[in-house]
Amino acid sequence: MFKNDEKKTDAYISDMLSEFDSIKMQDSLHINEIAAEFFEAHNALSSISAGVSVFGSARTNEDNRYYKDAYNLSALLAKAGITVITGGGPGIMEAANRGAIENGGASVGLNIMLPNEQKGNGYTSKDIVFKHFFVRKVMLVKYAKAFVFYPGGFGTMDEFFEIITLVQTKKILCYPIILAGSEHWNDFLGWLKKQMIQNGYIMPEDLDYFKIYDTPEEIAGHIIKYFI
Repeated sequence: MFKNDEKKTDAYISDMLSEFDSIKMQDSLHINEIAAEFFEAHNALSSISAGVSVFGSARTNEDNRYYKDAYNLSALLAKAGITVITGGGPGIMEAANRGAIENGGASVGLNIMLPNEQKGNGYTSKDIVFKHFFVRKVMLVKYAKAFVFYPGGFGTMDEFFEIITLVQTKKILCYPIILAGSEHWNDFLGWLKKQMIQNGYIMPEDLDYFKIYDTPEEIAGHIIKYFI
C-alpha cells in the first residue's frame, strides 16, 4: 500500500516538474516576443528627433470641435517640422495623423491588436502594430518631447497619469504636457485640487507639470517655443 502511494507521489512530482518546465518555456518565449517587439519598434522609430504624441478618444467624430482642433494643431506642428505620433486609431488619433500628413508632415501611428481589431486610420507615413499595450505605451513616450491630451476615456486618462507620474518621479524630463480644452478639463483640475492636494496626496506644485489651453494656436506656440 505504501509503495503504491510512493509511486503516485513520484508520478505527481514528475507531472508537476514537467508542467513547471513547460511554464518556464512559455515564459521564455513570451519574454523573447516582448523583446522582439521592443527591438522592432525602436528600430523603426529611432530616426524621430522631434516628436509630439497626441492622445484622445477613438470615438470622436469628424464633426466634433476637438477633431477639428486636433487636425489644425497637427497641421501647425507639421509646418514646423515636428513629427506627430498617435495610437494610430480613429477619432482624435485620426484627426492628428490626418492634420500632419495632409500638411506635408511626418505622421506616425502606433496601433494595437484588439479583440475587435482596431484598424489603422490610413493617415500615417509610418505605422506599427503592437500586440502588447505596455510596449506601445513606452513607444508613445520614448520618441516624444511633448504630449497633448484631448478629451478621452479610460485609455486617455491612463496615458495622462502614467506620463505625469514619470515626470513627477523624474523618470523622464519635464517635457510640455498639455490638456486641450478648458471646458472639458477644468472640472478635473478642480477635483485634483480638492481631493488630491487638500488630502496631501500630491503637492500644489505638481499641477505645474501641465498646462490647459483651448486653441491649436496656443498649444502649437507653446510646443514650438520649447523645440526651438
